Amino acid sequence: MKVILQDLTKKFPSRNKKANTEVTAVDCFNFEIPDGKLIGLLGPSGCGKSTTLNLICGLQQPTSGKIFFGEDEVTHLPPENRGVGMVFQNYALYPHLTVKQNIIFPLENLKGKAKLSKEEMNQKALEIAKLVQIDALMDRKPGELSGGQQQRVAIARALVKMPKVLLLDEPLSNLDARLRLQTREEIRRIQSETKITTVFVTHDQDEAMSISDMIVVMNEGKVQQIGKPQDVYNDPVNLFVAKFLGTPPICVFDGRVEAGSLIIGSDKVMDVDSVSDGEYTIGIRPEGFIVNDNGTLTCNLKTVEVMGRDISIVSEHGSCQTGSFRSIVSSEQGIDITKASVQFDLKPSKVFLFDKETQKRVPFQVK
Repeated sequence: MKVILQDLTKKFPSRNKKANTEVTAVDCFNFEIPDGKLIGLLGPSGCGKSTTLNLICGLQQPTSGKIFFGEDEVTHLPPENRGVGMVFQNYALYPHLTVKQNIIFPLENLKGKAKLSKEEMNQKALEIAKLVQIDALMDRKPGELSGGQQQRVAIARALVKMPKVLLLDEPLSNLDARLRLQTREEIRRIQSETKITTVFVTHDQDEAMSISDMIVVMNEGKVQQIGKPQDVYNDPVNLFVAKFLGTPPICVFDGRVEAGSLIIGSDKVMDVDSVSDGEYTIGIRPEGFIVNDNGTLTCNLKTVEVMGRDISIVSEHGSCQTGSFRSIVSSEQGIDITKASVQFDLKPSKVFLFDKETQKRVPFQVK
């Protein structure tokens, strides 16, 4: 089931009644979610991603705009009639019911032609439990389960009616690091097997990039960029997107272009074409550095961390906006840790220029 969001806007009244102003949580959101895909809604806290999810499922009504499921408009349709499954951050399981009873609960509310017999409900519950691999836990209550198991029960309960759209709101936030990794892999597997259109809300860019077919990066209610995870990482449209995606984060410098040369501090680091002279913000991905004793960028060496196949180098530069930055190089690139400085060459494909005022990406070509 494809989902179309058309000029979707949600405004809330300001808490300051005297100001008589409104707070825009979602600002003119336009996007068509393809049928059967997993979409990651990504952004910092307060960016509007959970509000967008609540608008899709009907828990909140938009101030303006429309929502379509397929060809049918559902903008003002009650949540129970939209055919959505919702999984929350806090699981929201009934503590006095068993796993089986929690999964069956949505089926007990079906009426008319959709009403199922007890045997049919038991069969559906068992099938879904096997899909999420909790069929051995059917007689336990939520308090007897781990966090990861409880989240699987919540997913099973959302899936048992085979919804048109599955909505996941920060479903992994309450899990430890190992469980988060395992559970996100399970979500990807389950979605691939069921082919249910899924929207996954998270502030964790690693989660979104690892399991999503496409990601939507949001900030302050506005969509910043939409695309395949790797495409957005490799080709950010602005500084916000570049800084939000990537671990370690992108290294940001103040720099300038003079007569076709890109300069950081006093170092001429690259020759660029089709860029006007002036001041720019320069972003360099951590993997965009190459250690070279005769490199074009000279930095003060702080620490070197060996991480198996990679080496993490923490350096300082006067033009770096954060003072120090972290670069990741192959362990095959030897580095002399006794020196006070380190020289780098840069990979052009990992270097981005941004306008200082608008923060929009400025394209360039390497001479």
